[in-house]
This record gives sequence, C-alpha cells and structure tokens, in this order.
Amino acid sequence: MRRRLLAALSGAALAISLAACSGEGAGGGGDTSSAKPGDLTIGVSMPTQTSERWIADGNSVKEKLQAKGYKVDLQYAGDDIPTQSQQIDQMITQGADVLVIAPIDGTALSGQLQAAAAAKIPVISYDRLIRNSPNVSFYVSFDNYKVGVAQADALLVGLGLLTKDGAKGTATGPFNVELFAGSLDDNNAGFFFNGAMDTLKPYFDAGTLKVKSGQTKIEQAAILRWQQETAQKRMEDLLTSSYNDGSKVDGVLSPFDGLSRGIITALQNAGYRGGAKMPVVTGQDAEVASVKLINDGVQSSTVFKDTRLLAEQAVIAAEAFLRKEEPKANETKAYDNGVKVVPAFLLPVQTVYKEDIKSVLIDSGYLTEQEVAAGRAG
Repeated sequence: MRRRLLAALSGAALAISLAACSGEGAGGGGDTSSAKPGDLTIGVSMPTQTSERWIADGNSVKEKLQAKGYKVDLQYAGDDIPTQSQQIDQMITQGADVLVIAPIDGTALSGQLQAAAAAKIPVISYDRLIRNSPNVSFYVSFDNYKVGVAQADALLVGLGLLTKDGAKGTATGPFNVELFAGSLDDNNAGFFFNGAMDTLKPYFDAGTLKVKSGQTKIEQAAILRWQQETAQKRMEDLLTSSYNDGSKVDGVLSPFDGLSRGIITALQNAGYRGGAKMPVVTGQDAEVASVKLINDGVQSSTVFKDTRLLAEQAVIAAEAFLRKEEPKANETKAYDNGVKVVPAFLLPVQTVYKEDIKSVLIDSGYLTEQEVAAGRAG
C-alpha cells in the first residue's frame, strides 16, 4: 500500500511539474502533425511477460510502429503496479508523444494519466480499459461481451447442448459445471463474465446446468492477476468441497487459457484423464500450450483474439493522434470508465475447436504446425 501511495504521489508531483512547464519539453509540447516519424516516440506499457499473449502484443505494437519509422519505448511491468507506474512516469519525462498502456490494475494509474494530460500526451488504453480517469483518450480492444458469449456457447457445444452453428444439440443434461472469472481489477473480466452468464442463464433456470459449488457470483469465481496457480488451487478446492460424494464435473467455464491449464492440471490430478472423462474446458487467447491441449483432445476450445489486428489498431489510433486528429471509433457508448465514456475501436473474435486449428491459426500464420505439435512458440 505504501509503495502504491508513493507511486501515486510521484505521478501527481510530476503532473504539477509538467503543468508548470506549460507542456513544453516532455512529450506533446510541439506540433507532431508535421514531425517526421523518426523524431517521435511512442511509449508502450505492457503488464507482464508471464503470458505469451502480452509478449506477442508488445512485440507486435513495437514492430508495426518501428516499421513506420517511429521510436518505441516498450516496457513490461512484471505484474507489479508500482513498477508500471514508474515506467510510465519515465516515459512521460523522457518525452513520449503518445502512450499505449495495457494496465495491470485499471484503477491504479490516475496520477500518471494526469501527468500525461498536463504534458498533452494522448493515452491509448490497450485491451484493458483504464478506469477512474478523464484522461483516457481512446480504447482499442475486442468485443469483450461477445468473448463471454462465445465462451459460454463453446461450453454448451462441448456439452452437446448446442451445435457449432447454434442449433439445439442432442444432449439433455443435467450437467454439473463450475465457473471461473478473471481478475476483478481488469475491466474486461466483468464483460467476459456477464456475456457468459447472460448466455447460460436460460440453462440454469431450466435446471439443465447446475453449479454444484453454488459459487455463481463473479466475486467468488474471480482469479486475481489471472494466475494459473490460483486457478488450479481453486479447482482443487472445488473438487474437495463439492465433488467428494462421487459426483463428476461435466464442464468448466474458463475465461483464459492460462487459467484453463491450471484447471486442467487440478482435474487430471483428481483422476479426470483422457477422452470422455475430461470435462469440457473453455479458454481464451489461443496460447500455444492450450492449442496443443485442444489438438490433443484435452481442452475443448479457445477464443482467438488476433493480437496482430489489435496492435494494428493501436498504431492507427496513435498515428491519428500524432496528426492531431481523432481516431475512428466503432463503439461510443459501452465503455464507461467511471468518469467518462471512452471512445473505442472493437475487433471481432473467433472460437477455435480442434478442427479449426489449421484453418484459423496455422494457415493465417499465427502459429506453425511445429509450434502446435510442441506446445511452445519458436
């Protein structure tokens, strides 16, 4: 708590300092609309390198900006809030012209954004919405509510209650399912969970699906920082407390591949192994380790969000700000960060089952056959 307070005070002090300079010097002080790309710097702040998707995101944004000639300051914060705050402070003092930020905690950067506003630096919130600040200029992400819908649909398809084309399946249930959600400090987690729960509600109401643990609220299902080990421990606890009477888990709603792998480990350790014995487990992000599990028939599905396209939208938005223009938004109502409705550009998503791996992931160049076979990148 003390470290967070110090970081916030540092950001506030920086804002005052920059305001006193009337925006000259650090970032945004000049007319970037006529500047050469090589004279401009974009600061890119990513939350962690423990997830392969964030490594891919950071690299994609950097490569696409550098290909256009811009200088890029890419920093990873190691899932540590004070580190991310300090890194963004440094980007501002070193003269970044635009900031692209995927926050660890969407509520923890108000001081840094105040400093950015004082220096007239536009802030693009990347995939995770930055909350409680009027100084978020734009948001690029996927349609996160539809991600939750897609995950719920994939659970229903895996259980046989739906077909892939949305028709009614042949299964009747009832099925025991358990629910997992993302980190509560990530704004996306609520969209994922709400999309899924709205889709599953008719099945709960009809008794076709049952949550044997009774843990149906997002606060009960949430996994702080999206940690795989925490998800594994929660699944172990659910099995011990709610399935010690010989009953079985039929499906698990998981919002992220990293959580899915922890859940699967807990299930396997409890005797769920291979074929029909493994419950249906959903996922998100098409991480290569999980794609291998899907290919091997262990994990049921994943929601693919093409981060190459997301990086491209971040670059398009950054260039618009550098031209002193407003980026094109396709959603202007849904993303209220608690202070303002942030204009957004949302991208579509795609559910990937085993039979889709080649056409969606390999043929598009996102993964190679060798990576899928090995379960690791490169």
